[in-house]
Amino acid sequence: MTNVSSTSESQFDRLIRLLEEQLAHSNQQNQELSKKLDKSLKQNEALTEQVRHLTKLLYGSKTEKSKYNSPDGQVSLFEDDPSFNEPEHTGEQSQQTISYTVVRKVQKKKRNDSLHDGIEVEDVHHHPENTICDCCQGKMIEIGSTIVREEAEFIPARMKKVQHIEHAYECKNCKGSTFHQAQIKRGKAPQVPIQRSIASPSVLAKVIYDKFSQYLPLYRQVKEWDRYGLNTNDKNLSNWVIRASHDWLLPIYERLKDLMMNKSLLHIDETYGQILRRSDGKSGQTNAYNWVCRSVPCQGPPITLFHSALSRARSVLEGLIEGFSGTIVCDGYSAYDKLEGITFANCWAHVRRYWLKADSNYGRIGVSYCDDLYRLERKFKHLSPSQRRKNRQKYSKPIVDNFFEWVEMSPFYGKNALAKAAEYTLNRANGLRAFLNDGRIEIDNNPAENAIRPNVIGRKNWLFSVSEAGAKANAICLSIAETAKSNGVDFYEYIKKLLTDLPNLSIHQNPEILDQYMPWSKMIQAECSK
Repeated sequence: MTNVSSTSESQFDRLIRLLEEQLAHSNQQNQELSKKLDKSLKQNEALTEQVRHLTKLLYGSKTEKSKYNSPDGQVSLFEDDPSFNEPEHTGEQSQQTISYTVVRKVQKKKRNDSLHDGIEVEDVHHHPENTICDCCQGKMIEIGSTIVREEAEFIPARMKKVQHIEHAYECKNCKGSTFHQAQIKRGKAPQVPIQRSIASPSVLAKVIYDKFSQYLPLYRQVKEWDRYGLNTNDKNLSNWVIRASHDWLLPIYERLKDLMMNKSLLHIDETYGQILRRSDGKSGQTNAYNWVCRSVPCQGPPITLFHSALSRARSVLEGLIEGFSGTIVCDGYSAYDKLEGITFANCWAHVRRYWLKADSNYGRIGVSYCDDLYRLERKFKHLSPSQRRKNRQKYSKPIVDNFFEWVEMSPFYGKNALAKAAEYTLNRANGLRAFLNDGRIEIDNNPAENAIRPNVIGRKNWLFSVSEAGAKANAICLSIAETAKSNGVDFYEYIKKLLTDLPNLSIHQNPEILDQYMPWSKMIQAECSK
């Protein structure tokens, strides 16, 4: 009996242990499933938010202006209550009527389509067909005239063939004398931008101006040139742009870059593009990149430089800013970090966009902090750098401190828009505080984003570059176009001046000549200003 009892107890204990193990295994499975469920719910929430955001981008407003603030900065107390958005319906309306008259001062509005002051004026006089009086048959005399209308007349451009003929002269007396050597003099035609080419400086300047200022692709220029009388094709036009850029505009570009690298504050940004024939063997559909650098007005005449590259790697940035030492204002891209001798200031506009995407109460709070800073910046805009720094330390710094403290204390977790905004903000805290300590630094990188816009507009028109040489020529021409524009210089006249003068100057032996051809030089301002 004892043996039977002990055996049953042993079996019972094993059964209990087995059940406990199964229970523990089930609990573990439940915990794992709960974790998977939580992860799936978070992913579902993130994807739902992403779909909502993409739908808003597709169908909603594209502005970054805060929808939470009215124009005067006062938040509406009834914005979220639909009952206050509908008109009140009452059985009886008030019968009291108040009428008043508003007297407006009549202002003479200037027409937007008026002609420039210095334009040629042609008068067309209209006289009666017959100046004999129908009554007495006497001669009538003029008693006055009236300008009944003014109209603009367009005179189409025309093509002209210019033949350069060199004449030779000799001295007959010296030729026939046994004591003197024959003397011959020959006229010398000026050098052309492209040897053995029909393209004159004015034609090259027109091609470059139309592409990089009017954003007209070369293949669409061909028909227009044919109307003018020049039979060519887009391949020829492309070769002209590349040759002119490499031979004569590149020295100007490199001089601008040398001057820019001597400054201590730059704005930098980058955008994608396409190059079909890549030297790295990658497909033409792979993104290439155009980088842009822009100087600040407080450090001399503004300069804008574009740089074409096959990637947006850190090595490209290092080569672009070689020799530069100072502060770079940029976005949150990881390449902008940990470069020797360089301090990075991050962009508050990018921070604001992240909080604007988080369309919630917390997102509104984040946007309001940014709006407070921008409201102060508008007040400090016309102050000197030193005064701006003092005001930032006094008024902007407390807002920045409160903002970061609020982000750190708020419960933002997961992969939703709020968590991404908080992570983006905290990871760039040092760069976002940089503008507080230097009055020359802008609060955002909008100057670089505005500078890169012509490249984006052009990309939508000419779509891609066939070769890397073409992409480099695009960068050179865009750089000179935007720098000329920001210095008040007519881009067409400037390019024509460069392509006319530089082939006849020893710029490679005497590079200091190039300083006379910078967009802000007295000569260029006098001859090429708008």
